[in-house]
Amino acid sequence: MIRVLLADDDALLRTGVGVVLTSAGDIDVVAEAADGLQAVELCRSTSPDVALMDVRMPGIDGIEATRRIVAAGLETRVLVLTTFHHDDYVWGALQAGASGFLLKRASPERLIDAVRTLADGDALLDPAVTRDLVAQFVGHGLHRTGTEAPDRRLAQLTDRERQVLRLAAEGYSNAEIADLLTIAESTAKTHVKRILAKIDARDRAQAVVIAYQSRLMGSPD
Repeated sequence: MIRVLLADDDALLRTGVGVVLTSAGDIDVVAEAADGLQAVELCRSTSPDVALMDVRMPGIDGIEATRRIVAAGLETRVLVLTTFHHDDYVWGALQAGASGFLLKRASPERLIDAVRTLADGDALLDPAVTRDLVAQFVGHGLHRTGTEAPDRRLAQLTDRERQVLRLAAEGYSNAEIADLLTIAESTAKTHVKRILAKIDARDRAQAVVIAYQSRLMGSPD
């Protein structure tokens, strides 16, 4: 069973999400939190595989809660649920160490798949949100602080791997990357695995942070 913690200050929403997840048969909601601090404490005490984290909560928000969970070295992987496309929430979640983010309007099937994806050790990046981030900060030639230097780890990547990383950072799945580059999906998956190893990224989500901070997203093809 996949152990899940739900963190949201809306009790009705927690109930609804809980019903959806438990209907999957392989997911067990082991704890619920109404604020960020409680979410951190329950992750310590119940060790869920995945924490579904709302962004806006009383006390400490979901982004700070995520940061504390990751900093504590807990094995819980965080899926941030948000109603916002706004880039600051997405970027904050990624920088905090979230392994994925998903809009709250996602279908029940999409939510269940997202939980399974994170439980399997992969990352989940909602394309709609990721591509909005690209439009805001890359399409307009902007960077988060203007002080980030190119990451030397990217120098280890081949031209093809840099191309794959750029597409992954834009929210494309392995299958979509394969279609765009006219390669097999298995080849795209292999490229992603090699990229993660070379840049020492925990998962696809952390690779996206590195791609943005290194200004790869603003570099020419």
